[in-house]
Amino acid sequence: MERSDTMKDLQCSFFLLRYVPDAVKNEFVNFGLVLLSPAAPAELRFSKDWSRVRGLDPQADLELLEALENELRDNRDREAILKKIEDSFSNAVQVSEIKAILADSPAQEADFLAGLYLDSRRRRSIREASARQTIFRRMRSEFERAGAWQAMNQNIAVAKYTRTGDPLKIDCGYQATSTIKMFHATSLKNDVNTAKVLAFTFPRLAEGIRRAEGRQAELTAVVEDDLNRTDQSIGFALEILQQQAIQIAPVSQIGEIAATAAREVGLG
Repeated sequence: MERSDTMKDLQCSFFLLRYVPDAVKNEFVNFGLVLLSPAAPAELRFSKDWSRVRGLDPQADLELLEALENELRDNRDREAILKKIEDSFSNAVQVSEIKAILADSPAQEADFLAGLYLDSRRRRSIREASARQTIFRRMRSEFERAGAWQAMNQNIAVAKYTRTGDPLKIDCGYQATSTIKMFHATSLKNDVNTAKVLAFTFPRLAEGIRRAEGRQAELTAVVEDDLNRTDQSIGFALEILQQQAIQIAPVSQIGEIAATAAREVGLG
């Protein structure tokens, strides 16, 4: 698969910093991320919320962890960071295995990885998954009612069009003339991470579909009906979706969308 001149990925690597208060139990919390690039200073990301560390160890020395963050930020040279980690980490701080990754923008890739590994809390993730499933069930029900669901592709693997290892799967989609239309249940009430992932991924997905299929791509994020659009987090999520030309539809409109889908796949 050919790549455009503007998408020249760099061979990078990253690892996570983990707080491990009890080596026997081997329970840990990710609190930092280091992304190393051959062409730029290391990108560092740290958790902004120490509640997960406190939940694992109420006696955690947060001053030590904050000092570690400050010390690494003061010197972002690749070799210096690796030496500092090797020489100075206490037993309570461990480094995950180093993973290779391709990135056309190390800073953006570090933001994306931090969202995956550092910002998600277990309790919040459970609420988010439940809210998303509620939207998904309504969406599927309306597509089934219109007779379009069986003619649609489901769990569309983004990695087919972006790069190996991309874990995202789009809920469903279908081909309409020269366009591939896709739909993804997206809860914005509890967490904006799904919106961030979609906004990060869709430009690459659309480009991959254009190259592989010769078709344009449309993506619709199906969201809650009663969003508080004055909420800063929700406003941010809506803005980044719109910036990447991702359409936004409240779940109450999914019946109309499903009827259109049925017509376009030749069932209506």
